[in-house]
Amino acid sequence: MSLTVTHLRKSFVTRSGELGVLRDVDLSLNPGEALAVLGPSGSGKSTLLHIVGTLDRPTAGEVRLAGQDPFALSDRELANFRNKRIGFVFQEHYLLPQCTVLENVLIPTLAGGGGQREKCAERARTLLERVGLSQRLDHRPAELSGGERQRVSLARSLILSPSLLLADEPTGNLDRKTAQSVGELLVELYKQENVMLIVVTHSPELARMLPTQREMVDGSLEAWSGGTA
Repeated sequence: MSLTVTHLRKSFVTRSGELGVLRDVDLSLNPGEALAVLGPSGSGKSTLLHIVGTLDRPTAGEVRLAGQDPFALSDRELANFRNKRIGFVFQEHYLLPQCTVLENVLIPTLAGGGGQREKCAERARTLLERVGLSQRLDHRPAELSGGERQRVSLARSLILSPSLLLADEPTGNLDRKTAQSVGELLVELYKQENVMLIVVTHSPELARMLPTQREMVDGSLEAWSGGTA
């Protein structure tokens, strides 16, 4: 169930010519391993995450997850692969305002049909208990704090037991104390679930919670200096 990224490149065509965003990026992760990627805005961090998460395609290079090249799949197969294999946590929680906490966590399960609804619901309740929201199942996002909404998004990202969890600035909209709490919870959950985790962040505090840190410099992953991002 490992992840390998080899000689990854991404460029965009602009009026001024080709703009290289990622240049020969290599990385690998095994279950239970985690990586923080730091760097200034516009350095390519989110582009890397989107390609690894199969939301965008590379210009060149290869991504293999669980031994498979997802970009060799049809669009329908790729959507199914992404839903089952990859969990996402974004800076914005993207919860549906009309749905309850429990319903929001169950949204990724809807694509698979209703054959295991009760099993999925039990998994959702367990995850929500683990993120400290077992008393909030019937609440709607507007009734939650920012930190609580991000906890719901964490539970939602893990509902289908993905192999890979990708987090893009997961604490970026939170105050320092809440960010610390959500960061600690993210670390606790990835270890408990034995998933691979990549976190893109500007926060040195969050980066230091993970075992490995790299910095995006001129489109390449380099050793992190340990300073501010």
